[in-house]
Amino acid sequence: MYVGADEAGKGPVLGPMVTAAVRADPADLPDGIDDSKRLSPSRREALASEIHERSAVSVGVVRIGTDRIDDPATDMNRLTVAGQAEAVAAVAADGDRVVVDAGDVDEARFGRRVREAVGEAGIAIDVESRHGADESDVVVGAASIVAKVDRDRAVADLAAAYGAYGAIGSGYPSDPTTREFLRQYVADTGDLPDCARRSWQTCADVLTAADQSALDDF
Repeated sequence: MYVGADEAGKGPVLGPMVTAAVRADPADLPDGIDDSKRLSPSRREALASEIHERSAVSVGVVRIGTDRIDDPATDMNRLTVAGQAEAVAAVAADGDRVVVDAGDVDEARFGRRVREAVGEAGIAIDVESRHGADESDVVVGAASIVAKVDRDRAVADLAAAYGAYGAIGSGYPSDPTTREFLRQYVADTGDLPDCARRSWQTCADVLTAADQSALDDF
């Protein structure tokens, strides 16, 4: 059988990174699969629902939370390997062909690490790792859609939970709405929200600015 894996939310300052694996015969997937970034939110939602509902398709989803992301003993490359391996291990069987979207500049190294991590779970697989696999491989594209939709749902849940502090935006450091949310939250509470990746420079900048403002007021 064929397994594809990808992740969403590697770079944001808010919320989890989500990894997903889809195990399927490509013929059993719905029409219109593509890299999730090329699809509208409504189209992604519809496709993700179809992927989950098809009995011939197996789906594994893993959320890597801020506690794991901020652990000084790891980094995002290792976490991307771990997340994809955990998602693959949730659906794969011995002998499956696995294609992953490479989360490392070195495709072969990334694939080897995923294979070894899945092997530690007791599953023997072959792994092909490629940059842009979510664009060129339909099963990896399906995984990218599942991961992106789950990540978007996580962000929507955060928006609802933290609504008292204003809109949270996309969660990316470059988003002015996200940065303003963090500034407002720190100004109101004196600390970062639990959904923030404290190890990101954006968070350090917000805390430094708040400390400086407090000194200026004093």
